[in-house]
Amino acid sequence: QVQLVESGGGLVQPGGSLRLSCAASGTIVGITTMGWYRQAPGKQLELVARITNDGNTNYADSVKGRFTISRDNAKNTVDLQMSSLKPEDTAVYYCNVVRFRWPTTYDSWGQGTQVTVSA
Repeated sequence: QVQLVESGGGLVQPGGSLRLSCAASGTIVGITTMGWYRQAPGKQLELVARITNDGNTNYADSVKGRFTISRDNAKNTVDLQMSSLKPEDTAVYYCNVVRFRWPTTYDSWGQGTQVTVSA
């Protein structure tokens, strides 16, 4: 089982920046993709960004050019640098880790961290 601890959320003004961090511990053998999802009030959970263990990344169209995901495989951490934040980025952000141990894929989720973008 993987435990995920997130940090870095908070309140920021439009145009500002925040950095989210997530550290994985526990049964970390077989981790493949690490990523961030978010859920705004009244909306579905959506992918923000994810990164594979060889560095390939995917971003939601709404955050391309503003957010950057990175990971440290030695430390089992994944970060999300968020810049030029907009009010519509307000949501609870969840760290996600996918682990593969043949033949099963396991999904682990963090507890969520609130990001509020408001003047």
